[in-house]
Amino acid sequence: MSLVKPFHIVLVEPEIPPNTGNIARLCGATGTVLHLVGKLGFSTDDRYLKRAGLDYWSEVDIHYWTDLETLQESFPEGRFVYTSKKATQSYLTLQFQAGDFIVFGKETKGLPDALIEAHPETAVRIPIIGRVRSLNLSTSAGIVLYEALRQTGALEGE
Repeated sequence: MSLVKPFHIVLVEPEIPPNTGNIARLCGATGTVLHLVGKLGFSTDDRYLKRAGLDYWSEVDIHYWTDLETLQESFPEGRFVYTSKKATQSYLTLQFQAGDFIVFGKETKGLPDALIEAHPETAVRIPIIGRVRSLNLSTSAGIVLYEALRQTGALEGE
């Protein structure tokens, strides 16, 4: 039996507790590893965060990092996929690989432009058809993660 590498969701300086709670629940439901990076805009003991993911918090493999560089250095073979509304490539055109690290920025600022510009081959966006400027962080994480799971066959047989 071969072991499939889990995907990783990386949240850089998340600010809104319910978003992180919802993403933690998403990770628990899919066997995805959650990485929280940098200064969080809340305490992980916060009652709002717990309310969003209380029943599942213990089921999530969560890691805390001081900065993105330290995380990347700890996984030198990892492929990091950067999400941004400023990326030119749709998430639907990227060929996801089992074990990818899918990186999301803080709700109010996203990821730094320089990071997106430095990695155009793995920077992706979710196309928006209407006039809203962006999607909710937890919605975005679910959209991209489930496409990655679909592409790699992780959803087959479910």
